[in-house]
Amino acid sequence: MNLKLFSLILRITVAVIFIQTLYYKFTAHPDSVHIFTALGLEPYGRIGLGVMELITSILLLIPRTIIVGILLSLGIISGAIFSHLLVIGINVNGDGGKVFELALVVLFASITLLYLHKNELFSIIKKYRR
Repeated sequence: MNLKLFSLILRITVAVIFIQTLYYKFTAHPDSVHIFTALGLEPYGRIGLGVMELITSILLLIPRTIIVGILLSLGIISGAIFSHLLVIGINVNGDGGKVFELALVVLFASITLLYLHKNELFSIIKKYRR
């Protein structure tokens, strides 16, 4: 498979997963409120994270901003996974671990994207190091 196509598929996957969760965050769905209450971040963390996920999704789909989108995605999803492991648990409100599984998909897709775009990342680092 063409690497550009593979990258596009991964970026769309991450963006769709982030965008899909916005409904729950922005409508104060009880599951989302439960999660952010357990984290001590309700309601501002829930809404703020929703905004960040929306921005990240857009950045992932714009060719010039892919690297920023990947780095934001890695930061967001790392926080989500640590929250699951350390505070809220893998099985949230009887979901059978579905939310955690989606977080793992985003993590592995984002890591793969970082690898696929490593040369772009190194170019940016080199540019700003001067």
